[in-house]
Amino acid sequence: MSRKIRNGTLTLLALALFACFLNWAPSNLNGYVLRILNLIAINAILGLSLNLIYGMTGMFSLGHAGFMAIGAYVSALLILSPAQKEAMWILEPIAPWLLNLQTPFLVSLILAGLVAALFGWLIALPILKLGGDYLGIATLGFSEIIRILITNLTPLTNGSLGLKGIPAHTTLWMSYGCLGIFLVCMVSMMNSNFGNVLKAVRDDETAARTMGVNTFRIRVLAFTLGCFGGGLGGALMGNLITTIDPRMFMITQTYNLLMIVVVGGLGSITGSVIGAVLVTTMLEWLRFVENPIQLGSLSIPGIPGMRMVLFSVLLIAVIIFRREGIMGMREFTWDWFFPSRKKLEKNSERGGEGL
Repeated sequence: MSRKIRNGTLTLLALALFACFLNWAPSNLNGYVLRILNLIAINAILGLSLNLIYGMTGMFSLGHAGFMAIGAYVSALLILSPAQKEAMWILEPIAPWLLNLQTPFLVSLILAGLVAALFGWLIALPILKLGGDYLGIATLGFSEIIRILITNLTPLTNGSLGLKGIPAHTTLWMSYGCLGIFLVCMVSMMNSNFGNVLKAVRDDETAARTMGVNTFRIRVLAFTLGCFGGGLGGALMGNLITTIDPRMFMITQTYNLLMIVVVGGLGSITGSVIGAVLVTTMLEWLRFVENPIQLGSLSIPGIPGMRMVLFSVLLIAVIIFRREGIMGMREFTWDWFFPSRKKLEKNSERGGEGL
């Protein structure tokens, strides 16, 4: 059996098993576990989109929470019914053109990503002329501007009251279906010439420019595509939680995504998915340290915020002992489980030399 056929068969088998799990889970797992599974898929999309900007193109961005907010609000405003909108806007009346605007959920997802990408393109044109820490500060400022605008544009966003009663359209099939499509697009892009250009801009922008690459245009395009993923992830999250407000999209959201990218490995698609699984589950599992703990006769009071302290310590340990992340820049392949004949021969020769 050839290598391609073998790997293709194993991939199809793994997808079939995972599809069976997605079909089994809703009727056999409780709501809390299902929410964590959905969050893993959403965080994977967000981690991949940030990795495209930071890990694969080398642009340090801290504005992803702003694009998540844009996507969440666009999708929610498009799927809420006119009756819900009219009852929800109590501080100021809703904008008349927005009251009867309603679309199907899938359309709202696409539009959420496109609107976030549009804002990303508009902000990329002036700020991508900066670099390094300055770029990070500029994107952080943009994220805060978006949050403040959402808080104050009450006729459009209902201000600080947020949006409630959003239909819960984000199911396991929807979140993992979007993740699958996003993964296929990412893999295809990074295996194309465009992906090679992104890596060249990341590794040595001056050399890429010397070879005739329009590095500014490439960076703007990569930033815009990453913002599309941020808007898509924000829309899925809003429809999972069913309630959104400006406080959800603080800078801590971006920090969580940076954890995913750093833990998984900058520049690794597989690493972003693994990072999403680890960070999401660890953040939830560590909640027990914020509750009172009884160890025999010893009673330890719960300390609010302690889980973030412990998680930060774990993150520091990863950076110290595994600076490149779990995957580094590598990608998963079935070949890991099937060593080539040359490797086996080399290992046997080394073993013979040792004897």
